[in-house]
Amino acid sequence: MINVIQGDITTLPVDAIVNAANQVMLGGGGVDGAIHRAAGKELFNACLKVPEVRPGVRCPTGEARITPGFKLPAEFVVHTVGPVYRDGQHGEPEKLANCYRNSLALAAESGCKSVAFPCISTGVYGYPIEDAAKIAVREVREFLSRAETPRRGDAAMEVVFCCFSSGDKAIYEQLLKD
Repeated sequence: MINVIQGDITTLPVDAIVNAANQVMLGGGGVDGAIHRAAGKELFNACLKVPEVRPGVRCPTGEARITPGFKLPAEFVVHTVGPVYRDGQHGEPEKLANCYRNSLALAAESGCKSVAFPCISTGVYGYPIEDAAKIAVREVREFLSRAETPRRGDAAMEVVFCCFSSGDKAIYEQLLKD
């Protein structure tokens, strides 16, 4: 099941929220900063413990890492790093698709039945919202269609697109109608 809401991702009672993080994973602006503030200093300390794959990089673009949610209503935070948009011709679509694929796979491996995503890469990273939303909806639909059929009494994973603005929400809603 896929839902779209406008709101504050840090308040959602889901198993995991996805953080549009930077490669160092130690907080930043936008949704990343909001998640770190809401989760408390424990999230910063947990991110510090994630090993660097190269100096200053704990999570390369397109990959995902998971930590506890600490003071958030969500049990987990899945950190993923979206691409900085240049012109769409430098691997940005595949890197953004990988953010969704890897985040969903990590959440599923951790037993999550509900996951909330922000609009990854559409803020300071400059990805056009319409293009980013198409990739997000496509990847979530493909993941959910491939997911194992739930056993009797088990619910399928619920994915929430949590949009900051009503304009972004309208774009996701239209894509989900098509």
